[in-house]
Amino acid sequence: MIEVVRDRSVTGGMGLDVDEAGWERRSAVRIVPPARPRKLAKVPFVELADGRLQGVVSSGSDISRVYVSSISAGSHAYNCRTNNNRPCGGLRGLPCKHLRALADEAVLQYGLERVARYLKVDVDESGDLVSALGGSPEPSDAAVVFSRFLRHLSYLELPGTTVPVPELHWFPAAGAVR
Repeated sequence: MIEVVRDRSVTGGMGLDVDEAGWERRSAVRIVPPARPRKLAKVPFVELADGRLQGVVSSGSDISRVYVSSISAGSHAYNCRTNNNRPCGGLRGLPCKHLRALADEAVLQYGLERVARYLKVDVDESGDLVSALGGSPEPSDAAVVFSRFLRHLSYLELPGTTVPVPELHWFPAAGAVR
């Protein structure tokens, strides 16, 4: 049975009929489970967003340095810069080891098919995503990706709660959706 709500306070005073069950189905964010579990030490942040595969890769030599790496969908242009906005020394016309690590972790997180579809690349039987890319180095805004990473980290410092966090208001609190 579908319950229709006619309460003006629920509909913002407009007196509209609202299909509450439909609203609950559409309001929950679908969470896609990782293809396989991954360790966060080498690549703590990876996402498919803003038309790019982008993320943060830890430096192997300096604990205070990370690299912001990205691969654009379609053009396959790539970029890798330090958190101090300096170009990666390994980026010499070919994808560096940080871009390879980012791509490998994205495949673990989202699955090869989903990442390849997002980047609009055909991957052969070997499954080597980076080798299938035909792009070249191109400057991109590393600050935006690094800022998203820092915001992501700030959520880890919040105390556990069932009260909605304002920035995450689209996620229901525990037990809110039945």
